[in-house]
Formats: sequence, C-alpha cells, structure tokens
Amino acid sequence: MEREVLLNNGVKIPVIGLGVYKVTDPGEIEVAVESALEAGYRAFDTAQMYRNEQMLGQSLKNAGIPREEIFLTSKVDLGNMGYQKTLDTFQESLEKLQTDYLDLFLIHWPGQDKERVLETWKAMEELYQKKRIRALGLSNFNPRHLEWVLESASVKPVLNQVEHHLQFQNTQLALWCQERGIRMQAWSPLMRGNLTQPQLLALAKKYGKTPAQIVLRWDLQNGYLVIPKSVHRERIFENIDIFDVELEPEDMALLNSLHTGQRISHDPEVFDF
Repeated sequence: MEREVLLNNGVKIPVIGLGVYKVTDPGEIEVAVESALEAGYRAFDTAQMYRNEQMLGQSLKNAGIPREEIFLTSKVDLGNMGYQKTLDTFQESLEKLQTDYLDLFLIHWPGQDKERVLETWKAMEELYQKKRIRALGLSNFNPRHLEWVLESASVKPVLNQVEHHLQFQNTQLALWCQERGIRMQAWSPLMRGNLTQPQLLALAKKYGKTPAQIVLRWDLQNGYLVIPKSVHRERIFENIDIFDVELEPEDMALLNSLHTGQRISHDPEVFDF
C-alpha cells in the first residue's frame, strides 16, 4: 500500500498523520513531533480551535525538517467563519505555525448556516488562488452541507475529515464522497482508546498486531486516511507500523459489521454554533 495518495487537485497527502487535538503542553507536543518525525510521519493535523498551532509550529521549526517535506493541515474555527474573519485568522494561523502556506485548510464544522459556509469557502478559494493553501477541504460535512459548497464552488473540496471508527462507520457518506472524488479522512479512528471488542482482540492476536494497528489498517484498506492522536512515543511508533500487514476480506467484513451508529461527538445534521 502506498504511503501517499493523490487528492483530486493533484496534491499528494500521506495516508497517516499525527493529530494533536487537546494537546496543550509545549513539552508534550515537542516529544510527540520529535517521535513522529523519527517514526516516519510527515503529516500533522491541527486546528485553530485546538489552541496549539503555535506550539506545533515551534516544534516543527525546532526539528529542522525542510518545510516542503511536511504536510500541514489546520481548520478554521467555528467562531472565525465568514469571509473577512477567515482571511484574518488564516494569516494568524500561518504566523503561529511559522509558515507562509498550508498544505490543507478545512472548514471545521458546517453548522446550519449556508451563507456562513459559502462566505468562508469564498475566502478560502481566494487564498488557494494566491497559493497560500495547496488544497481545500471540509470537516464533519454531511451530503446536504457538501452540496452547499459543490453547487457554487470554483475550487472543489479534496477531502472530508469526519468521525469514523468501528462503532460509527457512516458508509453512505463515504460512498457519496468517493463517487465525487472527495477523499475521506478519519478523526478519532481509535475511538479514544476504546478498543476492547472481542472480535478486534482476536484479529490482533491472529495478525500479531495491536488492536490499534488492526483498526488503522482496516481504515486504510477501506480507503480512509487517518490522523491518530498520541503524545506517547511508543504509541506513535506503533500507529504507523501498519504497512507490513493486509487484512483478509473476511476480517474486513467482520470489522465492518461492528458498526452500532454510536457517535462520540456532535451530529453535524443538527449541531450548530
């Protein structure tokens, strides 16, 4: 399996990256970034809402890896949506991250206000045309929200980052996006560490992998990109060690059957802010 895939605008993205949600200790981010780079990660996912862009930017600078070797994603905060706020806070994000461009910029949540989404997307398109962003995407968008953007966009979204794990799989949304050339990316793929399903434990034993590795490999084989979050060196190394195994079709089907429909976060269909 390739470690990078092409987005619909020709930009390459690593299939696995490091998420830094809720990490607000500079020392923890420093260790996580150092460990991730050593393990082979080159993609890092943050957001304005996480309040850690500055720490991530400093840690990446300290690491000394050339900027062009890093794939950096951030997201516009809920309160920063709208045309002018998006432009202003994007510039703030660049300054915090100590870079002059982002590889991927996402709308973090759609909410229920179509005009707010479209104004935000318009600002993002301008930044894209000015080559301040290499690719534009969305997060937590359902088909009706995606239609808002697709019906008027001059730049097509490349990716939809959504809640996706064993108990919440949302295969209809994935098919809808894949049919339109929009990549799927899973946030919280490890369900915040809740990996105790007997079927999963049995597969981990069968393949000589950890439950987390089995889930991440299942994601990749289902066409998802993944951004598991960890600040622990051993887990960071563990999570990326998934390229030497392939789950058999019957085992993929078994994991697919574990869907319960239970979310661990907001439902985008009703959530607003």
